[in-house]
Amino acid sequence: MEFIPIQWRGERYTDEIALRDRLLRKPLGLSFSQDQLDEEVSQLHFGIIEADALIACVVIVPLSVRHAKLRQMAVDEVWQRQGVGSRLVTGVEAVLADRGFVSIELNAREPVVGFYESLGYKSDGDRFVEVTIPHQKMVKQLADAS
Repeated sequence: MEFIPIQWRGERYTDEIALRDRLLRKPLGLSFSQDQLDEEVSQLHFGIIEADALIACVVIVPLSVRHAKLRQMAVDEVWQRQGVGSRLVTGVEAVLADRGFVSIELNAREPVVGFYESLGYKSDGDRFVEVTIPHQKMVKQLADAS
């Protein structure tokens, strides 16, 4: 397995969109609009490849020069519960820390709150509904915020 950056509209971006669409959007009856995809130009994209296939991906939204938001994380069903998601998140955290980010937040779907807790994320606020399903905002400090 290899952790990789994915260039917006680059070679792997089509695979990323297909994986996110299949796992995160279609089950909710949603699809990506061209405007939504065009907005991703300023976001960071990362993935995990195995045998030249994209098996996991995530999008990072820089909220400021020090804070970022993790969104749209997807791990192919065949690879779930095998450490791929953990590797993806820790890879992203290392890149963000190297770039000077000190914290990361995310809106976790209720069934995966425990996964993020195992990686050091803490719940922040009450649960809420987003895209028709329950979520929990979670945060993690990547470095000393002083």
